[in-house]
Amino acid sequence: MNNNDILIRIRYAFDIKETDVVKIFQMGGMEFSKEEIQKMLIKPKDEGYKKDTRTGTYFQSDDTEESTESSKKDDIYRCNNRMLEAFLEGFIIFNRGVKKVDPSEPESSQKTSHAVINNTNVNNVVLKKLKIALSLSSEDMLAIFEEAGASLSKGELSALFRKEGHRNYKEAQDSNIKFFLKGLALRHRK
Repeated sequence: MNNNDILIRIRYAFDIKETDVVKIFQMGGMEFSKEEIQKMLIKPKDEGYKKDTRTGTYFQSDDTEESTESSKKDDIYRCNNRMLEAFLEGFIIFNRGVKKVDPSEPESSQKTSHAVINNTNVNNVVLKKLKIALSLSSEDMLAIFEEAGASLSKGELSALFRKEGHRNYKEAQDSNIKFFLKGLALRHRK
């Protein structure tokens, strides 16, 4: 799955208006016009995406100059990893409010670092941030997967949330994201 597709599916699942998508990106620290958002919400073709030979999934390169050039040809604004992460951070704030800062914490610990380290952990980050944004427990997530027709054990779900490099870490596949977003859509669009 590419980042535009993930963004489109999240927007559909929660019936988010384009003006709210603009606000969510602003909350995440990125500015986009309504026209840019409309172009971002067009489902792109797989052309211009790179294929990860290890997993067989397609991903958008994080090279913004390259993605902007190809976007002009397609009239599609491609969503790179930083943009998707900004949307997810904004979605957390949109749903839960601004995080209260503890003045006793050092400033360095208050700054957020980018969770998307490479193109292989995008799906894991999406699951983690949606879990936070929606205040979901593991049982809630398992129920959402089940609603969409996927069955995961608690251990398998836990492995998706492990830190990359941990011995029990498991890379989330595109099918995990598709089932989870389908389950969210089924749950929230009733």
